[in-house]
Amino acid sequence: MNREIEDIHALRQNYTKAELNESNVGDDPMILFKQWFTEAQASNILEPNAFILSTVSADLRAHARTVLLKEISDKGFVFYTNYQSAKAMDIEHSAQVSITFLWKELERQVRIEGTAEKISRERSEKYFHSRPRGSQLGAWASPQSDIIVDRSVLQKNLKELEIKYPEGSSIPIPPHWGGYEIKPDFIEFWQGRPSRLHDRLAYTDTDDKWNIVRLAP
Repeated sequence: MNREIEDIHALRQNYTKAELNESNVGDDPMILFKQWFTEAQASNILEPNAFILSTVSADLRAHARTVLLKEISDKGFVFYTNYQSAKAMDIEHSAQVSITFLWKELERQVRIEGTAEKISRERSEKYFHSRPRGSQLGAWASPQSDIIVDRSVLQKNLKELEIKYPEGSSIPIPPHWGGYEIKPDFIEFWQGRPSRLHDRLAYTDTDDKWNIVRLAP
């Protein structure tokens, strides 16, 4: 056990790849985020659209899980899920959420806070039908966040759905499935720097205007 703890203490990485300056980031954090996201895609990072979604339940327990960004709109960040899932129940309790992107290959992190709102049914349906057939069936097959006996439950559900919706047929969007758009009011950009003196620039939405400040690391 002591050896294991010593190994953890020895884990260190000196960050040297880039810097973050107020003089060249601009006034709109959404533009800067799109720039960083494009650079993450170009860096061949595995699933650069993966982010940690943090929510709070009705009994005030904090929950976090990884989900996938599917759209960057002018207003915010869109992801899709089961509206009966634990994350959706948390959002019903409190629409205030936090999301975190970590692109360690670029020594970058983006932390975002804001309000999650359901998108229109038409918008969700359009995206649902763009998904691979297996993913469409999976949205029906999985009672997300429910307790199941074992994996055979999912396999049975999937087999029944494959019979109900044979190859070539249209699969309707489940009534319990759709998207959320997270509308940010706080976005922090973090760039790793040497000696742990990292760059942190935070944008806060005040009266529909973004104000930027530098935070100590």
